[in-house]
Amino acid sequence: MAEESPTGGERTEEPSSKRREDFRKKGQVAQSKEVQTAALLTLTLLFWLMYLPTFWQGFTTLIFAILQASGEFEITPASTMSLSFFLLEKIGLLLAPLFLLVAVISFFSSFFQFGWLIKSNPLLPDFAKLNPLTGMARFFSKRSLIEVVKSILKVLLIGWIAYSTVFDHFAEALILIDTSIGATLSYLAATSALIMGKICAALILMAFLDFMFVRWELEEKMKMTKQELKEEFKESEGDPHIKAQIRAIQQEMARKRMMAEVPKADVVITNPTHLAVAIRYEAKKMDSPIVVAKGADHLAMKIREIARENNVPIVENPPVARLLHQLDLGQHVPEDLFKAVAEILAHVYSLKGKIR
Repeated sequence: MAEESPTGGERTEEPSSKRREDFRKKGQVAQSKEVQTAALLTLTLLFWLMYLPTFWQGFTTLIFAILQASGEFEITPASTMSLSFFLLEKIGLLLAPLFLLVAVISFFSSFFQFGWLIKSNPLLPDFAKLNPLTGMARFFSKRSLIEVVKSILKVLLIGWIAYSTVFDHFAEALILIDTSIGATLSYLAATSALIMGKICAALILMAFLDFMFVRWELEEKMKMTKQELKEEFKESEGDPHIKAQIRAIQQEMARKRMMAEVPKADVVITNPTHLAVAIRYEAKKMDSPIVVAKGADHLAMKIREIARENNVPIVENPPVARLLHQLDLGQHVPEDLFKAVAEILAHVYSLKGKIR
């Protein structure tokens, strides 16, 4: 069943890119702690198995050097402090590759889940978290219950793996009494490695399932109601009513600019009442006449009215008016109409006594 939103309505719609980005900015991404745990344990174990001979050689060399110099060592507060720093430095250098690996795994186990994300909000104090009622609500929330169940299942699974592995090799363990210490240590190491290998495999499987569940859970959480989609569209694209008003204002301004060009026209060609097209031609500047204004019905009547007020000639020629009305404002008269328009302009100039 689809999740109910706080404002009412079911979240049945797929999340928009903006909603996904908003969730990401808040740090709400698909992140499974099990992935980090499985990666840390598995890769650290593999590295340790490869690095152990080097570590053991360096460690035994260090112990040998200390024992060799112990006869000449004078116990004083200063020498004890110096020896402690020396041991910390050497052991730290031996363990540095392991610490570095842990840091790298921790980073990339998160990076591969949700990519690069730097968020400063967790650094800001949230006093709401100090509210005991809110804390109790989080403690008994559905999410907390799921985490508890997962933790219990993980502990039970790891315990069962360890128990079943030891139980299968229990007969071999009974004969360790008659073997050497080296053989006993070898058996314990092999059995431990087998147990850890099985645990790592189980954790990898659990991490995969948990990551898929976390992704599904986040997708369900990000889903939107139809109303939320409409509201988001209004915010991103603008309110349709406001956009309509803006378009109306823009059209009115364009109409006023067009009407201001009518007095500059040489002639207005009409159809005779439904269409009106104002033409202007300047021989020295233009290759052909251009359309400076056009309109139909009420707008055509307004163009004729302005033309009369400014003594711009009005010529009735329905075929030419219909063809000119199809042109865009500022467009030059095409060649197939140039002859007809030129005749009209010549007639107008002859009436005005103009020579252009």
